Amino acid sequence: MRALTYHGATDVRVDTVPDPILEAPDDIILRVTATAICGSDLHLYHGKIPQTESGDIFGHEFMGVVEEVGREVSEVAVGDRVVIPFVIACGSCFFCALDQFAACETTNTGRGALLNKKGIPPGAALFGYSHLYGGIPGGQADYVRVPKANVGPFKVPGTLTDDKVLFLSDILPTAWQAVRNAEIGKGSSLAIYGAGPVGLLTAACARMLGAERIFMVDDNDYRLAYARQAYDVMPINFEQDDDPADTIIRHTPGMRGVDAVVDAVGFEAKGSTTETVLTALKLESSSGKALRQCIAAVRRGGVVSVPGVYAGFIHGFLFGDAFDKGLTFKMGQTHVQRFLPELLEHIEAGRLQPELIITHRLALEEAPLGYQLFDKKQDDCRKVILVPGAAAGTLGADHEYA
Repeated sequence: MRALTYHGATDVRVDTVPDPILEAPDDIILRVTATAICGSDLHLYHGKIPQTESGDIFGHEFMGVVEEVGREVSEVAVGDRVVIPFVIACGSCFFCALDQFAACETTNTGRGALLNKKGIPPGAALFGYSHLYGGIPGGQADYVRVPKANVGPFKVPGTLTDDKVLFLSDILPTAWQAVRNAEIGKGSSLAIYGAGPVGLLTAACARMLGAERIFMVDDNDYRLAYARQAYDVMPINFEQDDDPADTIIRHTPGMRGVDAVVDAVGFEAKGSTTETVLTALKLESSSGKALRQCIAAVRRGGVVSVPGVYAGFIHGFLFGDAFDKGLTFKMGQTHVQRFLPELLEHIEAGRLQPELIITHRLALEEAPLGYQLFDKKQDDCRKVILVPGAAAGTLGADHEYA
């Protein structure tokens, strides 16, 4: 089969690799019909995630049709059309019983488990996200093996296009968990740092839940312009405003700050010179710039919700400020399976239209171009869909949605 593989920082290629096979009785083999490039994939692309090796197959946002099932698979059958959550969960451990699927303590048996020297369970395995998270090949490929197929695959109706349901695999549940963690409701005020796909869908979910005022901070004018047009946010470009938190505070009643802030940026936020040097010297592994802004922008007693990926140590966390303001922090990988039925209902009813953020649809063979467009924010790129089996040059920009 053909698959997108890693060969070093910013070097990804579509190679011919062995077809996947069933390895456990509850596995399925999926023929991928659509997959996407996620902002989290860019961390891998830049070589920022440990234990990413040459030949690894990327991709944790994908869906398709079941081609083969193991003898113990009972929840799906050959021919079913399914979306695959990026989190691989067993469904029966302590955490899965709490619907905390991203904390599953049985599926990550790779190096992530071995690196944990304190005996604490390492959290769930993830598709296509390094050997630190299980080393499971991802879905930017013609076919993929899906473990724990009685827990993960989610059937979707044939009346909905791939575009409408593909993001159930990751970014829509991630945005939904972010706004639920932020306790957004009717009349709430919210600031979102990051106008990438998760940030945009966070704004969509917040609007649906009744948020009254939404601020969005980014350094990209075309994404901010889209967010203003689509979700009626107040855009702030931090290249022109060196203290967005101060601007946000000045636009809230009593200059108290917003009820909640969502950090949809994570550890590759543009940081200070000090942070750049510390990162280069490997004395810290995450920029704290966005997180510090979140702490500043939120009101006393507010919530900081963090769907953005962080790793290791953060310079200048300002824990004392957070304590003084009585803040609540909620964060972590998304418990995707918990939210899928509810989100599908919102999509079917037209309350959520996640497909509107798509700007580019490319053949899988053009995946390296897709990574370049998304990484460099070229051609007004917001979100790239990859289609296995399509001929190169036949799809291009999705002007219907753009």
